[in-house]
Amino acid sequence: MAAALAQGQGTRVGFYSYTCPEVESIVKETVTDHFNSNPTIAPGLLRMHFHDCFVRGCDASILLTGSSTERTAGPNSLLRGYEVIDDAKTRLEAACPGVVSCADILALAARDSVLLECIYA
Repeated sequence: MAAALAQGQGTRVGFYSYTCPEVESIVKETVTDHFNSNPTIAPGLLRMHFHDCFVRGCDASILLTGSSTERTAGPNSLLRGYEVIDDAKTRLEAACPGVVSCADILALAARDSVLLECIYA
């Protein structure tokens, strides 16, 4: 029952408006900074988000390090963009520690990378 309820609580625009009001602008700024120095990072972030969501839902398990993790699995060995997510997490922890999940950071970063790609394509 709890799992079903948790899955129904999707993140939406403004989800963190009270707990971390700058989350969306911080992630967007981070992605933009990385995109400006390497525009090929945009498809990398989208692909990472897809690979994370493909196995058991969007839970940021693709970001876990270790010898038997999704990150080290064959199909994921060439994923790019981890540094963008790490940078965004660092910036968000400075602004509002312990509030924003890595899964949400990855989703927001993928969204913003697609937007940047569409604007500059």
